[in-house]
Amino acid sequence: MAQPQGLLYSKEHEWAKIEGDVATIGITGYAQESLGDIVFVELPRIGARIDQGGNVGVVESVKAVSDLFTPLGGEVVEVNGAIEEDPGLVNREPFGAGWMFKVKVADAAAQRDHLLDPEAYDQLIQQAEH
Repeated sequence: MAQPQGLLYSKEHEWAKIEGDVATIGITGYAQESLGDIVFVELPRIGARIDQGGNVGVVESVKAVSDLFTPLGGEVVEVNGAIEEDPGLVNREPFGAGWMFKVKVADAAAQRDHLLDPEAYDQLIQQAEH
């Protein structure tokens, strides 16, 4: 399963799309498929300072409750209220309307080094499935 290009990925199955100094964050298609039907999402609050790799919320599905980690640190500048109203958006459009939050990234260049490109993330998924 090829990953969308132009995104960076974490080993915890989150994606980041960096535009200028703001990154949009979500969970990957692999993550939402593994979780099953998502019924509740707890997001970080606007203005919160978060650290790369830190636990910033919860994703609850019919199968499990999973921690939400952030692939990039900085200040939360926006959250996706639509998924609080309709958590199933994450299942239907994990790389689109199901995004989670946006963060103003501190030192993006250094933080990018800890993330995977689409090909490396595909390899990680293949290893997990075997």
